[in-house]
Amino acid sequence: MQIKAGTRIRSSVCATQLMVVQAPEGDLDLRCGGAPPIPIDEEPGDGNLDPTHKNGTQIGKRYVNEAGDLELLCTQPGEGSLSVGDTALTLKEAKPLPSSD
Repeated sequence: MQIKAGTRIRSSVCATQLMVVQAPEGDLDLRCGGAPPIPIDEEPGDGNLDPTHKNGTQIGKRYVNEAGDLELLCTQPGEGSLSVGDTALTLKEAKPLPSSD
């Protein structure tokens, strides 16, 4: 699946909705709940949530891959967790604010 920044997608097996903030060039094996995501305007099917990909997503949080070239913003939470292939995406940590001595 090819995605680009600004694209809105949703899980095909849970309520998760995402906005692509940054994406690498070329095909990507992106998954939510163990299944490939679908365009935001499509209705989810009757797919089953993979129990090994059931850690959930949090609204307003950003998820990144290890290389740092993929960033997704969760706009609606769901039960499925995000991954590229079988490698889970991680929660992007906030940068600490500078101290005001």
